[in-house]
Amino acid sequence: MSLGDQSRIPEILKKYETDLLQDWLSEQLSTGSRKNLSKETELREECREFLELLRKAVQGSNLTNIQAPEWRDVREMLSSISRARSLKGFTPTETATFVFSFKQPLFTRLRQELSQNPTALAEEIWIGTALLDQLGLWTTESYQKARDEVIMRQQEELLELSTPVVKLWDGILALPIIGTLDSGRTQVMMESLLQKIVETGSDIAIIDITGVPTVDTLTAQHLLKTVTAARLMGAECIISGIRPQIAQTIVYLGVDLADVTTKGTLADAFALALKRTGFTISRPQT
Repeated sequence: MSLGDQSRIPEILKKYETDLLQDWLSEQLSTGSRKNLSKETELREECREFLELLRKAVQGSNLTNIQAPEWRDVREMLSSISRARSLKGFTPTETATFVFSFKQPLFTRLRQELSQNPTALAEEIWIGTALLDQLGLWTTESYQKARDEVIMRQQEELLELSTPVVKLWDGILALPIIGTLDSGRTQVMMESLLQKIVETGSDIAIIDITGVPTVDTLTAQHLLKTVTAARLMGAECIISGIRPQIAQTIVYLGVDLADVTTKGTLADAFALALKRTGFTISRPQT
């Protein structure tokens, strides 16, 4: 027979469903399942649901292609478990073990039923191995995809947190930059600044690069793009934090900042911004 045709696995799953569930649960708990991350009642419910969906899926006698329509519910269930476990702190191995640990209970029942027919037993074990390996790999891939999504979301959140736009005074904004500038961060920075300009109607934006360790040609280009975008929104930019070594680097690189106002410190830039907006600062008479 071809793989999957007339397999005894559907019959085994139906006949021994209760025993398989108990044996499978015991197998997972005995392998050092992380009880602190997953309660036994929750694990039992996951096993019960998987067995029920697996039993329905194999009724179509397709035990070789889990991408087939009849396996959709099984795939979705495993993806859901993988996402949940990745958030709880399970490792990829621990997550995949959920599926792979089912081999032992299933093969035990197959040997019990086919002990008198070694050829049929070997073929059924091969079918079961290939099927559970596919499902285990699907679980691992789903886990990795979920982790990648979490990491990407965290990176986006960090980018937003690392480019805060602060209102210093009426009409004056400050954008302190710490760390290096790349294309992705520049885009987030530019969007945050432009949005804040629109919200506050500010006329001046101070871009402070005191926390930028080095300035290369690419960093300078990103700064100039941000200045240009702010001007298009009606705001002038002052770049502060120009240290001697950065000034030398900018000159050496031939970056043209002639039409951009620069200051050595944020305090100097703020004082200039106040002057341009018509405010004056004076010490109280004592």
